[in-house]
Order: sequence, then C-alpha cells, then structure tokens
Amino acid sequence: MKKAIHVKNDLIETRLADAREELADLNNFPDPEFVSIIKELGFQCEFCARCCTKEFNDHVFLLDSDLAIIRSIDPDAITPAPYPEFCDQEGKFYVSGYSLKANPDGSCIFLKNKRCKIYENRPLICRVYPHMLHREADESGNVDWRQISGLNEHGSYHSELEDSECKTIAQETRAYEEAYLRQMINFLEAVRAHFKRNGLKHVQRIYDRRMREFLKGHSELEVLVYSGNGFEKCNLKPEIFS
Repeated sequence: MKKAIHVKNDLIETRLADAREELADLNNFPDPEFVSIIKELGFQCEFCARCCTKEFNDHVFLLDSDLAIIRSIDPDAITPAPYPEFCDQEGKFYVSGYSLKANPDGSCIFLKNKRCKIYENRPLICRVYPHMLHREADESGNVDWRQISGLNEHGSYHSELEDSECKTIAQETRAYEEAYLRQMINFLEAVRAHFKRNGLKHVQRIYDRRMREFLKGHSELEVLVYSGNGFEKCNLKPEIFS
C-alpha cells in the first residue's frame, strides 16, 4: 500500500504554481488564433481617455522596465500598487510592484485635457490596452482566456486592420503578459526566500485586521514593494487606498 502524501496548503507555493502554469499556457497559446481575434475585433482608439480613469480601470500597474522610465520623468508619480498580496505576523505588507498615482478625480496623474503628457514614454500596459491575453474569471466565475478589456465601452470596433498591424499588436501584448507573469514569479520567489530567511509567514487574520484599521484611517501601513531583485520600504497613509 502506498503511503498517503499530505501537501501543506501554502499560499505562496499555490500562487507560484498558478503563475508558472499560466506562463506555460501563454507560451502555448496559438499565435494565429490570437492574431485572428485581434483582426476580428478591429479595435480603434477614439481618444476618449476613458481607459485613463478609475471609472474604467482600477490602476496602472508598472513593470520594472516601466518603473525606471517613470522615475526618470517624475519620481513622485508612483505609489505602491493597491491590494498587497501578503502580510506577515509583524503586520508588514508585501506587494508585487508600483502603480501610477491618480488625480483626485480618479484620472491618471499624467492625463491632461484627455491627452497623455508622456504618451511616447507611457507604460507598456497603456500601449497594448485594451488587448490582453490572460486567464480571468467572468461574471459567472468561469475562468478562461480574455483577449480584450472593456468590450464596447470605449473606442470603435470592426475596423479594417492590416495583418502586419494585428501581428504587431499580438507580439506586444504577449510581451507584456509574459513580462508581467515573470515579475509575479520573481516577486513570489523573493517573498518566499524573505519569509524563510526571517522566520516569517503570511497571516490572513492580521492582513484583514490591519487593512480594516488602515481603511478607517486609524493607522499607516508599512509596505515592502517588489522592485527588480529586492524590496523597497514604503509607509502609506490611509488616503492612498481610500
């Protein structure tokens, strides 16, 4: 008789396995199929700037390559990305990267008169949006591939796109999705190593309690933000996530 193997439910290991699996699936997704979907959608931007507001998009996540460019333009334009992934028993939070700050009205800090002030240097997600290629749950909770965001909410569709343009969009979108997943994998591996080295672990009840206190304005949060190959310490005031 085989001995039963008990696998510990480890959140970091689970997320690592999921990210690695999605990266493998992304690399195996048929390129002709993605190009065909892009061509069929025929999306054309109409410069409505809706995608640059919290009404349509929660935040602009920055890849490490984006971060270096934004810091060279305006180092005060970044903030830790919302929704930290982990919290240790000491009450310190861990998040996978930075995002762009928003104006009080919810628009991107670089948006002025419905135009991007750093258009030539905009983050990669802004370049490929609304195209995407990742697994995401729909309204019914069914997880499947999603190739576009905000369908029929902005821009125009069914325009005639050249094959070469569709291929370029597919390549750029794949590049973003792969870079994002690799950054997530590197972040998760860094958290795992940091926890092991310092005798730490993720504690959900502390996460929930500290976040409630923070959202009520009772305390600041100490957040370790993943950047490159390490963590950067940030102290967040309550209005950051409010």
